[in-house]
Amino acid sequence: MPMNAIYKGPDDLPDVIPVFPLPGALLLPRGQIPLNIFEPRYLAMTDEALRRGSRLIGMIQPDPVHTGPDQSRPQLFRVGCVGRITQLAESGDGRYLIQLTGVARFRIEEELAADTPYRQCRVTYRPFIDDFTARKGEDEVDRAALLRALTDFLKANNLKADWEGIENAPNEALVNALAMMSPYGTAEKQAMLEAPDLKTRAEILVALTEIELAKSKTPGETSLQ
Repeated sequence: MPMNAIYKGPDDLPDVIPVFPLPGALLLPRGQIPLNIFEPRYLAMTDEALRRGSRLIGMIQPDPVHTGPDQSRPQLFRVGCVGRITQLAESGDGRYLIQLTGVARFRIEEELAADTPYRQCRVTYRPFIDDFTARKGEDEVDRAALLRALTDFLKANNLKADWEGIENAPNEALVNALAMMSPYGTAEKQAMLEAPDLKTRAEILVALTEIELAKSKTPGETSLQ
């Protein structure tokens, strides 16, 4: 989805951003993720992002392996993706229904001792400079392998898809949308997020799908539903 704001490189984004830790939530550049905001601290975070005018929020996953001593402030993975609020609706019962459009991935340099109810981090975008170039590297994606894996997964789970939309989607949009919608766990989604390029992300997605399909054919193995 096009945005009114244009981000040409790391210098166009703030070094300090609010972060929203959410397990299993994967946001990728130019991808969209809907969020139901209801906790007071994240309502405050959304209000502040709108008040500042940047409308930027960093999506990141808690690290389930390194939980830390404070359960209310779980350890975070070091890599996330900053998104811009491109849609917002008020529910009428105190919630925000928002959509974030991914801008670029970031690496946390330090978490700040902020007095806000939500967490804030100093970040760098420079390790992910290619994120600022739309459709970078999509010619290297093995689209045929991706579509085969998708077809097999849909068939195994008795699911349907909008094949006209899939066939018309550019490789970047297709890979990132499938990665974000995939039913895989925190570690798997983090691996796709941290993939160095689109080709590698697609290969990880295909490999995960093939492993899942193999499990479904193996007696005693439980597959995702």
